[in-house]
Amino acid sequence: MLNAHNITVSFAGEDLFSGITFKLNAGNSIGLVGKNGAGKSTLLKVIANEQEYRAGTIAIEKDISIGYLKQDIDFEEGRTVLDETYEAFKEIKSIELKLEKVNSELATRTDYESEYYHDLMHDLDELSHRYELIGGYNYQGNTEKILQGLGFQQQDFNMLTGTFSGGWRMRIELAKLLLQEHDILLLDEPTNHLDIESIIWFENFLKGFNGAIVMVSHDKMFLDNVTNRTIEISLGKIYDFKKPYSQYLLLRNEIKEKQIQAQKNQEKEIKHTEQLINKFRAKANKASMAQSLIKKLDKVERIEVDVEDNSVMNVRFPVSIVPGKIIFEAENLAKNYGENQVLENVDLLIERNSRIAFVGQNGQGKSTLAKMMVNEIDYDGNLKLGHNVEIGYFAQNQSEYLNGNITVLQTMEDAASDGNRIRVRDMLGGFLFRGDDVEKKVKVLSGGERNRLALCKMLLSPFNVLIMDEPTNHLDIASKNVLKRALKQFEGTLILVSHDRDFLQGLTEKVYEFKDSVIKEYLGDINYFLEQHNLDNMREVEKRTKIKIDNKENNGGKKNFQNAKQKKQYQNKLSKIEAEISKLEKEVVNDDAEILDNFDKVSADKHFFRNYQAKKDRVEELMASWEEVQEKVDQL
Repeated sequence: MLNAHNITVSFAGEDLFSGITFKLNAGNSIGLVGKNGAGKSTLLKVIANEQEYRAGTIAIEKDISIGYLKQDIDFEEGRTVLDETYEAFKEIKSIELKLEKVNSELATRTDYESEYYHDLMHDLDELSHRYELIGGYNYQGNTEKILQGLGFQQQDFNMLTGTFSGGWRMRIELAKLLLQEHDILLLDEPTNHLDIESIIWFENFLKGFNGAIVMVSHDKMFLDNVTNRTIEISLGKIYDFKKPYSQYLLLRNEIKEKQIQAQKNQEKEIKHTEQLINKFRAKANKASMAQSLIKKLDKVERIEVDVEDNSVMNVRFPVSIVPGKIIFEAENLAKNYGENQVLENVDLLIERNSRIAFVGQNGQGKSTLAKMMVNEIDYDGNLKLGHNVEIGYFAQNQSEYLNGNITVLQTMEDAASDGNRIRVRDMLGGFLFRGDDVEKKVKVLSGGERNRLALCKMLLSPFNVLIMDEPTNHLDIASKNVLKRALKQFEGTLILVSHDRDFLQGLTEKVYEFKDSVIKEYLGDINYFLEQHNLDNMREVEKRTKIKIDNKENNGGKKNFQNAKQKKQYQNKLSKIEAEISKLEKEVVNDDAEILDNFDKVSADKHFFRNYQAKKDRVEELMASWEEVQEKVDQL
């Protein structure tokens, strides 16, 4: 399907990666991994022909369609969720407009015998056939099914896209991509804004995809469940393994251990040969042997061990002053967005040094409560902040608050105080922004680099309560592990909103489950919470809910799908019936005139009155059929 050969990409005269070669075949599901800034998103852009490369070639088979899900999207204002998603069907929507125009013209014209009228009927048949061929009767049902799989409710479909957060708009873009049925899917962090239920649905969708997939993801479980091949970008080179992520790690370590052992053995042989050369050089009768050994040594291909980028950021969350015993106290807390009641009658007491995980489906109020705690949004009820509480807050879209037009260094200096401005460069170095990296504009940073910068900036102000909403979005796996270690060492009160079970394990001692506008407390860690539900992993928490929903809604979705198809078919049938009725009625009127003017002539024709009556009978039949079809359209 695609062949990339010796691809080199450079920025500011330096190679990001060079000499990259790989093939992409149908059935390949590739996890593209590596550290933040290694070039993963850039490589996707190169494949999608949205990024120039300095050297190399990319050959793509004829008629291969590539779909690319970017990290950053931009929608046209004023469209509903359905309208925006229907943008995936350019040809279908175009044919719908043409069909509407043709049907409208057929309904008003009476020149049934004219060449123009016959051309219209021919156009109607051609357009209807093409419409059916490209899925015109199915696209509405498929759209609703995909949107519901990605977490949208029926009542969301007619809401404007501008009323949704960036994460939900990303889901709309993902829905459009999946509906277009591309041969190759390029996915950049597709699970960042999905809850567990949607991730499960997306996994199943990708497992049934027949084309090729290249995805950037830092979700280990997702990679293991979906991919069958792993490509790592490290220090400008790639390492290609026909294994999912966890198996790739094991294989990568095995290969490196073998390389190290082979290198040691080779070094021993080289050292022994060099000793012989030095020994023989001193003797005239052994000089030819020494020269022979030197030539042999020159031909030896030295074994190299794959170089790994082991640099990791250095995170430490220092605690400010000691707060009072009570951190948050809530009574009759409630929040609604219009008619959507997210939280209702919530009573809550969070004490000093608590370590809490917020879990549950998207839209159940986890991020909403976090924003209420930091007084970012209005709410009903009472929420009291404890004595000496100083909050550090990392929002789900924290990196979006950074100014893209200033440098990394300026971002930190602008936020620093007189007391810590002198430490800014050291802090940036701890977050892997070293040397000239600090002079980069924020807008050129990768998603993971922006998240690292947002974390670093947050540490400029002291706090004793840390609230983090999906902090691992865009962070590479190594950075996630470093962040987890830092949070384990944090001595203040910790509240984490996350869908990442691997990340949550060992970090919290209490779980709040958000469901149906209320919060349920579990006095144990994430594993205890899962055990209480008799589950093996966190994904099953919402799979059970999904089964219940599917039982109720799948029939409805299937029915909507069938209704849309039938309605279009009936409407086309009505147009044809109406056209035939108009034609026959005109012929009957002409026959009536002929009878009045030339009765003797028509009486002599033994077939005239039989045909005349047949036309009238046919009109009656068509009228009955029209009423029957119209009734079915009305019912649908």
